Amino acid sequence: MDRLSKQRRSEIMSRIYGKDTNPELVVRSMVHKLGYRYRLHSKKLPGKPDLVFSKRKKVMFVHGCFWHGHRGCRKGKLPKSNLDYWVPKIEQNKKRDAKNRRKLKSEGWDVLVVWQCELKNVEALKKRIVDFLNEG
Repeated sequence: MDRLSKQRRSEIMSRIYGKDTNPELVVRSMVHKLGYRYRLHSKKLPGKPDLVFSKRKKVMFVHGCFWHGHRGCRKGKLPKSNLDYWVPKIEQNKKRDAKNRRKLKSEGWDVLVVWQCELKNVEALKKRIVDFLNEG
């Protein structure tokens, strides 16, 4: 049972957006400061990747640990209530993410997923991004 009323829960959920999230803005700023240029949310590509590096044929997704079910992450744990709703929702997100990554790879794109929790270690994340964008 949810401890919030249906109306209050709906109000809270309506404020959650899929684009321009705080983790995404942090990664975009970091990538820009590193000197890379990109396009945002290409509707032509599966999953509308958060950052698209067309000339390099690389894309990046910035995933919230909770919404995309990050295994082994404290932020990726399911809530204790309303599991009949959350388990299928998160599983569906994970299946859709995997399908989109497969499609992108089959079309010749390299894919990097950045998790929200990775923003804690900025230097390690910068290195991971630079290695990804400069490989191949």
